[in-house]
Amino acid sequence: MRYFALLVVLFAASAAAAASFDAPKRKSGLWEINISSGQAKGSHAMQQCIDEKTDDLMKKELGENQKPQCSKNEMRKEGDKIIAESVCKVQNSTATTRAVFTGRFDSAYKADIKSTYEPPMSGMKESSSVIEAKWLGPCKAGQKPGDIVMPGMPNINIDEMRKGATKRP
Repeated sequence: MRYFALLVVLFAASAAAAASFDAPKRKSGLWEINISSGQAKGSHAMQQCIDEKTDDLMKKELGENQKPQCSKNEMRKEGDKIIAESVCKVQNSTATTRAVFTGRFDSAYKADIKSTYEPPMSGMKESSSVIEAKWLGPCKAGQKPGDIVMPGMPNINIDEMRKGATKRP
């Protein structure tokens, strides 16, 4: 579950400020996403079925959830790169993150993400991750937008999780 939490933090760093700039949209369909971390050996892979509505909802909700914890959340275009920078409270630490995105969001993209933590979070003063994503084609039969498949974990659907969270008292 720690891996999923890291994924959410990384996605939030990349998507939360999209409202301040017309960020490119991922093409609808099945995406393969590989995340490698400088602190962990190897990489983690997942597949995500998305459509424009699901992707927009995730970005919007992550952005809204980050507002109270983040004193800075900016995204801008520099040449052929997209730069996202944030300063957010995470647990009892302040995380300063810079993500650099390259590629085409209709076929493949890459994100280089670097964060520092003050004070260190769980003994970690800094972290770095690389996200490489590529579009595989239409979602598989039986998949619906929001489905996430990770090896060794039960399949989840972001939309269903979101709806369940809003029903709780």
